[in-house]
Amino acid sequence: MEVGGAFDRGAAPPSDECLQQIQRILQSVSFRNATTLQQLLQFLATRALDESTDPLKEYTIGVEAFGRPQDFDPKTDTIVRVQIHRLRQKLKEYYDADGSHDPILVQIPKGHYLPTFETVPALNHEEDSTPEDGVRQNTRAYWITFCTVITVLGVFASGFYIGVRRQSGRIVDTTRPSAQDYMSRADPVKAFWASLIGDDPSPVIAYPDAVFLLDDTNDLFRFRQGASDNRGALVDPHLARRLASNPRLVSEAGDLYYENGYTGAGELQAIAVLCGLFGEMGVQPILKPSRDITPADLREHSVIMLGSSFQNVAVADLITTGDFSFRNPDSRLEQWRAVIVNNHPQEGEDGTYHTERDVATHALKADYGIISVQDSVVAGRHVAMLGGLDTTGTAGATTLATSRSGIEELQKALGFDLGQAQTRPIPHFQALVRVRLEKGYQILDASLVTVHGISGQGSQNVTAPVDARNRSVH
Repeated sequence: MEVGGAFDRGAAPPSDECLQQIQRILQSVSFRNATTLQQLLQFLATRALDESTDPLKEYTIGVEAFGRPQDFDPKTDTIVRVQIHRLRQKLKEYYDADGSHDPILVQIPKGHYLPTFETVPALNHEEDSTPEDGVRQNTRAYWITFCTVITVLGVFASGFYIGVRRQSGRIVDTTRPSAQDYMSRADPVKAFWASLIGDDPSPVIAYPDAVFLLDDTNDLFRFRQGASDNRGALVDPHLARRLASNPRLVSEAGDLYYENGYTGAGELQAIAVLCGLFGEMGVQPILKPSRDITPADLREHSVIMLGSSFQNVAVADLITTGDFSFRNPDSRLEQWRAVIVNNHPQEGEDGTYHTERDVATHALKADYGIISVQDSVVAGRHVAMLGGLDTTGTAGATTLATSRSGIEELQKALGFDLGQAQTRPIPHFQALVRVRLEKGYQILDASLVTVHGISGQGSQNVTAPVDARNRSVH
C-alpha cells in the first residue's frame, strides 16, 4: 500500500452526493471555527473525487494546501501529518454528534491522505444497530443533555434576574408595547429600542471574541489575521511567526494555543446595560460571540454588534460603511493608534478623531465611539453597532444610546419622531460620540458630537452636526 495513494473503497456514492456531504461537514458546528481543517478537507476531497488524481504525497499537500515553499521538507516540518491527524479526530467528532444520521460517511484511513466516501444504510430497527451506532447515539444523547442543562441554567438565570427586579419594585413588563406606546409614556429610550428591534422577542447581542495566541505562561499575543482554530488548539509555529503581530516574540514563546475567550470591559458593561433595558421591555436577548452570527440570525432577529472592527471582525462584514469608519495606520501595531475617519466632514467637524491622552502621564482622557443603525437582510430587522476606538468607547456609546438625554438629542438631530416608528422606518445613521474618562477607564460622561445619515437602503440622508457643549450624558 502506498502512503497517500488511492484507497480501494468499493462502490462509492455519486460524486455530487459526496460534494454535498463535504459541504454539510464544512458548515457544521464541529468545523465552524476550524478554518485550517476546513481548507484541508476541501482540498483532499477535491483530489479524492478527481478520478485522474495521482497518489497524493505529503510534499504536495504541504505546498499546495498549506502554502509551504518549494523547498518544503516533510521530514523536518510535520504540519501535514499533524493536521491530517487532527482532521481524522475532527471528522470523528462530527459523526459522533452533528453527522450521526448523515447518509454518507467520510473517513481518512490511517496510512492514507485521501478521504473515502461510504453510503451509510438507513437503520429502521433497533436490532439492526451496531456497536458504533450505539456510541453515536450515546454521544448524541450527551450533547442533547448538555444543551438541556445549559438551557435550564439560562432559564434559571433569567428567572433569578426577573425575581431580583421584582424585589426591587420594578417588575418586567409581560406585554410588548410599541415605540408609540413608549412615547406616550414619555420614555424615549424604550421607544428608540422598540423601533429598532420591532416585533423581535429575542434580539441578538453579539460581543467581540478577538483571537489571541496564548503561551504556557498565560501571556497573550495578538493574532489579527489568518485562519484560526478552536480555542485551545495548538498553533502551527510557521503560521504564528508569519501572521502574529509580533513575530519576534512569538518565535521565542514556545508552544502557542488559540485563545478567543477574552472581551473588553466596556463591552461587558454594554451587555449588562442592554440586558437590563431589554428585560424591562419584556425582551429576552440572545448573547453570542460575533464569529457565531449566522445568516439565520440576520433573517430572524435584529442584531446589536458590540465593539469596533478592531475588536469585532463581524462589524466590518455586517455594517455598511458610512461617512465614519475605523482605521488603523499600522496593521500590526495598536496601542491606541487607531482613528475614526470622517470621510465627509461638515462645518465644525474634524477629519479624524482619536483617543486623547494626558500629555505628562499618557493616561487615556477621552475616547470616541460610533452608534450605527441600518437595515438587516429582511424587512423589519435591523443591524446596530455600538463600538469605540477603545473598549471605553463602546461603553460610552451604549451609555448615550440608553440615556434619555442622549436619545432625545439623537431624535432631534435625526428629525425623527420615535412615536411614528410603526408607520415610518427609523432612519439609517451613524452617530459620533465623545467619551470623557477618569483613570483611563471610568466613564465621566458621553456626549453626541454629530450625526450623519447612511445613504442607500431607502434611508434619509441626515447630516446634523451637534453642539456637544453642555449636552453630555452622565
